[in-house]
Amino acid sequence: MDQESEEAKAPTSDNAQESPVAPTTELELTISKLQAGLKERTAETESLNDRLLRLHAEFENYKKRAARERSEFVRFANEGLLLELLPVVDSLEHATATTRSGIDAQGVAEGLDVIRRLFQATLEKAAVKSIEALGHEFDPNFHQAVAQVESTDGRDNIVVEEVRKGYLLEGRLLRPAMVKVSKGAVPSFECR
Repeated sequence: MDQESEEAKAPTSDNAQESPVAPTTELELTISKLQAGLKERTAETESLNDRLLRLHAEFENYKKRAARERSEFVRFANEGLLLELLPVVDSLEHATATTRSGIDAQGVAEGLDVIRRLFQATLEKAAVKSIEALGHEFDPNFHQAVAQVESTDGRDNIVVEEVRKGYLLEGRLLRPAMVKVSKGAVPSFECR
């Protein structure tokens, strides 16, 4: 019987596996808590990763949509301005037809003046304003000098003639005015 009692006392590998699943030591309890926390964090990470992928896909779709809208905006951005210019074209066509019918030059000049005013009003609606240069001091920020003319009144650097009008768009230079600028008379010295 001694042998039987020794076998009963000695733990076998079969007895060790049949031990209850519940943790028996503090270390095993800590490990099971950590494993549960790891499973929670893994599930949370997967959820956040899925959310990130969805947000990334939404953002890519937004970028494509924004690029498509921007492209369409650029293509049709001038539509309003062009609609405003069409009456000017209509008036020019009417003026051309009128000149061919033999109307006097005074009537043609008046018609062209009406068209010019119509066109100027259209430009002003689009925030385009002409630069007033004649009689003002030369400003290289807004004027482009194409010639210098002897001044009759002795004033120097004054715009005496506007060769081509300059324009501002929303206060920013669109095209400089081409001007002729006065230069003071050079004093003559007599040699003795």
